[in-house]
Amino acid sequence: MCANYDPSKEIDFAAFSDFPRPNFDYPPETWKDYVAPILRIDGAERLTDPATFGMVPRKHIPTGVKLFDTMNARSESVGQKPSYSRAWKNLQLCLIPCRSFYEPSYETGSPVRWRIGLESGKPLAVAGLWRAWAEPEGVALSFTMLTINAEEHPLMRRFHKPGAEKRSVVVLRLEQYDDWLGCRSTDEARSFLSLFPADEMAAAPAPTPLRRPKPKSEATESLL
Repeated sequence: MCANYDPSKEIDFAAFSDFPRPNFDYPPETWKDYVAPILRIDGAERLTDPATFGMVPRKHIPTGVKLFDTMNARSESVGQKPSYSRAWKNLQLCLIPCRSFYEPSYETGSPVRWRIGLESGKPLAVAGLWRAWAEPEGVALSFTMLTINAEEHPLMRRFHKPGAEKRSVVVLRLEQYDDWLGCRSTDEARSFLSLFPADEMAAAPAPTPLRRPKPKSEATESLL
């Protein structure tokens, strides 16, 4: 499960030049309930929107219901799970621009956070879903990353707890961006859900830094 990643910042957002640059602030690392950019297409308009990481933000979980995580959606059950099924069936697809994402490795016997990205060093985009929430300040968006089984992947099978299923986010290629966002059926969308070649990826240990307080900008206050 990917619970932490580095969203693309101003210096490398040129990789997504077909979309507007973000006009809002966001932290250099994204965790559950943090705000980060997502890329969408609405008709002929290309959008870069602030959205909360986690399909069901904590504040929308009803009182008395045990907290649950929705940062990742399993591709095998995305059409059946209440948190994701409507967005999936409505093809509310998005791109999640990032420089790298993080997973825990237990190869030393203890969990060590690793940074994973492209061997080229270029930013990448993860396949995601988005949904909208009616809030007092207006409509707010949230998102989740789609994941697939990675038991046979030379790199991604190295992560997560021993005995746990190995999973990977879906990394899309630049030439796939428009086709992914323009899918006309869930069957077509599923055709994009595959593992990225390990020889085009790079990974290295990156111990977790001290957590920073969430920023208090107007953009984040309205969504967190």
